[in-house]
Amino acid sequence: MTNLSQEFIAFAIKKQVLKFGEFKTKAGRSSPYFFNAGLFNDGISLLKLGEFYAKSIEKSEIQFDMLFGPAYKGITLVASIAIALAKNGHNVPYAYNRKEVKDHGEGGVIVGAPLQGRVLIIDDVISAGTSVRESIDLIRQHGAKPCGVAIALDRQEKGQDKLSAVQEVQTMHHLPVCTIANLSDLLEFVTTQPGMAQHLLNIQSYRQQYGVI
Repeated sequence: MTNLSQEFIAFAIKKQVLKFGEFKTKAGRSSPYFFNAGLFNDGISLLKLGEFYAKSIEKSEIQFDMLFGPAYKGITLVASIAIALAKNGHNVPYAYNRKEVKDHGEGGVIVGAPLQGRVLIIDDVISAGTSVRESIDLIRQHGAKPCGVAIALDRQEKGQDKLSAVQEVQTMHHLPVCTIANLSDLLEFVTTQPGMAQHLLNIQSYRQQYGVI
């Protein structure tokens, strides 16, 4: 576990973005934890979140020309990351999509910079991979090249088959995926925290049933 992932997990728990208990996932599983990036919902939280992403992206060494955030959660994420990267001396354009085509004004589905060059897709998590697939199609339709995906948390659990959602993106689309933290990091963090023994057992049991290596 890196200092970056440890700090991020502690921050997410403090902001109650990462919660422990019993939660039903989209796949119908009963999960002992829940991550909701939409609860990074104030200025300081979004500022720090953008900085966490920027550090993770820089560490990954993925080569990109611009950022793309799929609506809706990706909109605030991509803007905060662009600001954080600019503060680090890496000023890059960004864009996001509308859910519906606008038929007046500038029109179209893309807001922000034109999609061109190598595009890094920004999201909070990869669940079924639907958002990533739609983003890849949209980027290619505009003549640009998807070059990778950056997410906050990798749940490291099986998707439709034996692979995780992240592994499916890496295998099917041949794209690198960089993450701020993953389930292994979360387990290591919980292990060091007094009073979290029951959460640790629940997460370990969940990983044994649904996790991937």
